[in-house]
Amino acid sequence: MMEIELLVIGAGPAGLMAALHAAEAGAGVLLIERSDRLGGQLIKQTHKFFGSKAEYAGERGIDIAAKLIDACEKTKTITIWKNTPVLGIYPDGVVTALHQEKFCTIKPAKVIVATGAAEKTMAFPNNDLPGIYGAGAVQTLMNVHGVLPAKRILMVGAGNIGVIVAYQLLQAGVEVAGVVEASPQVGGYHVHAAKLQRHGVPIYTSHSVKAAHGDPFLEGVTICKLDKDWQPIAGSDQYIEVDGLCLAVGLSPLTELLWQAGCDMKYVAELGGYVPVRNGNLQTTEEHIFVAGDVSGVEEASAAMVEGKLAGMYIAALLGYQTANYEPELQLAREQLAALRSGPAGEKIRNGLSKVLCREVG
Repeated sequence: MMEIELLVIGAGPAGLMAALHAAEAGAGVLLIERSDRLGGQLIKQTHKFFGSKAEYAGERGIDIAAKLIDACEKTKTITIWKNTPVLGIYPDGVVTALHQEKFCTIKPAKVIVATGAAEKTMAFPNNDLPGIYGAGAVQTLMNVHGVLPAKRILMVGAGNIGVIVAYQLLQAGVEVAGVVEASPQVGGYHVHAAKLQRHGVPIYTSHSVKAAHGDPFLEGVTICKLDKDWQPIAGSDQYIEVDGLCLAVGLSPLTELLWQAGCDMKYVAELGGYVPVRNGNLQTTEEHIFVAGDVSGVEEASAAMVEGKLAGMYIAALLGYQTANYEPELQLAREQLAALRSGPAGEKIRNGLSKVLCREVG
């Protein structure tokens, strides 16, 4: 059995930052990633980040990933296991994983679960036709593997992910037939939506997908207008010829390990689904287990990185590695999160967090 001070599960933006800040303070870290690449969502994000310099504003996700990965790989107190699915977290604190085709048992003093989130889908006739993708899959094809998903594509969802990926499709040479959004208004940042409109891409607000068509692959999509009660309006059907349909309709936190570990969970729609009850230090009701990133509630990658930093620093201090600048750095992380969640854009997240934050946890 391998013993380690801190186990970080998931090497996306939250996990990388958690591992790096805990290790920089002096803690021994095992960073486990189920994929063959570190970086999570960052490795497919070619757009520049908003926020402040502290959250890498003005830098592209792919470049941020490269910096964090390089820093983790050069840190001697971080052990990295790629291609390693974690199989379970058990009541006695043992964690099991499949590493290099061998069943491994790990006994960490502390655990950070940073497993991220999975894409949601939609129910409509023929939603399983080849040519229908999640937005994350489209980004992976284009930005990681250099493969165009379609020649002409329709985007569903005008949140940040939808409008950003739609613009990346345009940049890659794909014709974007339009963006379909069920809400009466665009949910993503106006700057991204404006880029699409300047390129003549129509945005169909108060619309939804009625059906997909084609045999054996996607050839077109019927959309329809929605009334104020979100019901289809008779006679509003519109057929759009496309060979690609991209669904950007939200994410669900990947919380299976937290359920198995016995953490108290709560359904919070504003955060994407079931998320763990935790305190301000991201500590769950299982006191040795912490969370960071989308597994604790779906937000932007900037927030995930700051949560990872906060959790990593806090755990390092619990393990006896409190640095001289610990208190000001921890306070700075809290202020960064508050700033990222401020204003009208952060209202949904603030409402969601108010339902799961618990001072008594831990």
